[in-house]
Amino acid sequence: MDEVPLPPDLVTPEQVLQSRALRDWIRAAVETLSPTLRLPVVLRYFSTGITSYQQIAEACAVPVGTVRSRLSQARTKPALALETTTATAHEDVARRAEAGWHEVWDTLSAAELGEFGKVVRDRYSPDVSLPTGKRLGGARLLLAGMDSDLSAGVRQRPLHIVAGRSLVVREMELINPRDDPYRCPPGVAWIMTPDSGRVSRISLHHAPRPEQRSAPAAVWSRSAGRRLPQSNDPAFGVCGSRSSCLCRTVI
Repeated sequence: MDEVPLPPDLVTPEQVLQSRALRDWIRAAVETLSPTLRLPVVLRYFSTGITSYQQIAEACAVPVGTVRSRLSQARTKPALALETTTATAHEDVARRAEAGWHEVWDTLSAAELGEFGKVVRDRYSPDVSLPTGKRLGGARLLLAGMDSDLSAGVRQRPLHIVAGRSLVVREMELINPRDDPYRCPPGVAWIMTPDSGRVSRISLHHAPRPEQRSAPAAVWSRSAGRRLPQSNDPAFGVCGSRSSCLCRTVI
């Protein structure tokens, strides 16, 4: 068995295990929150890339003040739920986390083999909703976006998974092709709502592109043979790619 690395302050393995068990216990208690309160709490305390009030507000499509209010409300509720959760909470969360990692790798492998459609049929609701800026898409939009990204050479690498009974967050790195390095933002979080064992709703929250802060007018793409606009032109995704790209499906 590989040696478990310890933090620099010499925390013992027993303390590490206790900390993880407590975290899982709290995460199980968070499951008792209403969907409105649960999402900001999960993003704030359990995600790795969507933790600021502004990022959470963008992911939830609400004002920053609303995020602060919901987090304040949520802080008082898990304490009550902790009294009713049992020691099985740690095992349940650990099992879901492991299954979540297996599922994301299975999904990526299937996509590479051209079988993402089968994944959608097997694991997603026939009426899965995928909200966008101006319209409500579904499975067809999801399939078209994934196909567009794969065809362009864009790949995803999982960085962090939060897997609960009623909310799943997959934080992914987006790896652009060398000849089109600005096609997509550097990362995306898949925020998914399961219902009766199938995903019924998906929203995608993209990490900000560092280059956007300097607001370049355009970037040359050898694959496209032209300069791609770096703007929020409605004809393009936030990454400057064509509208069928998954980067277009933002909330």
